[in-house]
Amino acid sequence: MRVDFYQLSQTPVEGALPQLAVKMREAGAKVLVVSADEAQLERISAALWAHKDSFLAHGIAGGPHQERQPILLSDVLEAPNEARFLALADGGWRDGADQFDRVFLLFDGSTIDDARATWRSLDGRDGLERNYWRQEDGKWIKAA
Repeated sequence: MRVDFYQLSQTPVEGALPQLAVKMREAGAKVLVVSADEAQLERISAALWAHKDSFLAHGIAGGPHQERQPILLSDVLEAPNEARFLALADGGWRDGADQFDRVFLLFDGSTIDDARATWRSLDGRDGLERNYWRQEDGKWIKAA
């Protein structure tokens, strides 16, 4: 399992997530995007439809054909689309996240303390790789 921590310092989640979703889809993965904030999910949905290169097809959990959606937006950690990639858009770790192959934890200044606590709690787990990414001049830089 791999957990990637993305610190949002220059772009809000609805600006960063579509870029990451493109890469996830290029890898052939189905994605579950989770946030407890309904307004945030609405902003993410709009950003996915309006992505600069092409819209990113997605649906809302509980909606029609949710099991066929390549990207599914939800407020709970259930993947009817059988996603193997998980994006935690609100910066909060959830029990059960370790059941996914890859987790993207996106956090900003308001959730940085929770992200740090999650980083420490995952330290030393067998079979788990952690990575930290920061924004620099509009690009993601892997921090050492």
